[in-house]
Amino acid sequence: MIITPLFVVFLIIVFVLLFLFLNTVDKRKWLTILISLVLTPFAYFFVFYPFINILSNHHHQKYFNSTAWIEDPNLRYEMIDNTITSDTLIGLSKEKVKALLGPEEWLTWDDAAKAHNTNKWNYGLGIEPGAFTEHKECVEITFKDEKVVALKPYQELITFEKQDDEKK
Repeated sequence: MIITPLFVVFLIIVFVLLFLFLNTVDKRKWLTILISLVLTPFAYFFVFYPFINILSNHHHQKYFNSTAWIEDPNLRYEMIDNTITSDTLIGLSKEKVKALLGPEEWLTWDDAAKAHNTNKWNYGLGIEPGAFTEHKECVEITFKDEKVVALKPYQELITFEKQDDEKK
């Protein structure tokens, strides 16, 4: 385990909260301090730490890997930040992008042309973990002269389709 300043601050917070709570039960300071010292690691690792992980949306960042992108589309959000910052796809042809990412999942709708824009490919990136996540991650890849010029991440509201029970 790596002891960081944030870890120490959180442990102190848990200790103080336990001490204040136990002080309402028993006024003997030495006993309250002793019990707080013993219970702090348990309270931290079994209550406080899991609670913080549920509320935060931290996820691991990974380097782009074409095989992982194609085989596990729900974890693409872990690779997209590195892919954008490193310009991994910028300048690649449509054929090369299709080889690396697979065929486009959907095309952006162009209202002016009343048709799909074949120069804007979209891929779903999955849903970032978190307790109150309401959006799924997506990326739009823009082509100009058959080459990638931009990657734009965006979010869409998660919707669930109703199953039609009447078709049985």
